[in-house]
Amino acid sequence: MLLRFQAKVQGWWNGLRDRAREQRGASAVEYGLLVALIAAVIVVVVGILGHKVSNAFSSVAATLP
Repeated sequence: MLLRFQAKVQGWWNGLRDRAREQRGASAVEYGLLVALIAAVIVVVVGILGHKVSNAFSSVAATLP
């Protein structure tokens, strides 16, 4: 069982390494752009929802004795 797991992990790692060798330049830029876009979306969502969640907790805290 452990040997099968090791073989699967090794196969996955070799496939990942082969893909990284084939697509280094363009994919690195694309992944960088995706990470930047995801980070921007997270910042916007946290900014919008952060105030709403803060207000909700404040109202709950105000109603507690």
